[in-house]
Amino acid sequence: MNITMYDVVILGSGPAGLTAALYAARANKKTLVLGGDRLGGQMAGIAKLENYPGWAGSGMELAEFMKSQCETFGASVIFTSAKTISGDADSGFNILCDDGNRYVGKTVIIATGASPRKLEIDGAREFMGRGVSYCATCDGFFYSYKDVIVMGGGNSALNDALYLADLAKSVKIIYRKGAFTRAEAVLRERVAQRENIECLFNTDLAKIAAKPDSDSGQLIVTTTDGTEIVTDGLFVAIGHEANTDYLSEDVPRDNMGRLAPSDMPAGIFVAGDVHSNIKMQIATAVGTGCEAGMNAIAFLNSQN
Repeated sequence: MNITMYDVVILGSGPAGLTAALYAARANKKTLVLGGDRLGGQMAGIAKLENYPGWAGSGMELAEFMKSQCETFGASVIFTSAKTISGDADSGFNILCDDGNRYVGKTVIIATGASPRKLEIDGAREFMGRGVSYCATCDGFFYSYKDVIVMGGGNSALNDALYLADLAKSVKIIYRKGAFTRAEAVLRERVAQRENIECLFNTDLAKIAAKPDSDSGQLIVTTTDGTEIVTDGLFVAIGHEANTDYLSEDVPRDNMGRLAPSDMPAGIFVAGDVHSNIKMQIATAVGTGCEAGMNAIAFLNSQN
């Protein structure tokens, strides 16, 4: 079987991966983006992007623009995910994907991003997709004029609450700490101004169950102090874990599954939310994507 050798294979089509692809393709390197199961990663789920300089549209619109931009310079984008990586910079990195195909790169940029951390309490798995959601912009429409809960206290949770407040009758934010210290001040102020958002601080959840004798699909969420709250939906935003499960066990990771660039073998680079010790923002993802792309270019040029 004839397998094409790429100069740069990029895992992930979020802002980090697409930025790396833009730099690599503009440097006339044969570039392939393995884009996962959807374009844009977490960025695609942002309905209104306010904190990325120069952009006022949605996250998906930015992702589509970035994809088109890197394709203009010759990068190819295929929507499949890596299952394994083997080989080295001398013989080429072999990437087996879930579409059954194998792709080979002289260098690899890992930019597979992160996924929402799952809630591990009784009922959380059972009711996932049936009242429990990890994506407000994906599922919020189904809860129009209903009562919902958002669990979490960071930027993602408050953004979700504000988005849902435009759709739902009421939104309760449940947060285990006494204040939203991790969230930006502008988001805290907006939440405080919304009449249909209620904040329950120093509160955590213990279990989720269906409301008895109800055909509405409502849930009963029980807090750790025994309080029961009836809700139509629970949206969970309690942090993220890096998408690095496909890497072999010998690859060092931190407690969030993220990678330190200094731990990577020659020819493999790291960008975006899988990069350890950076803030998980689109701007930082773009910055590390630029750095990884330029480092891959320099590495390739040094081999000639």
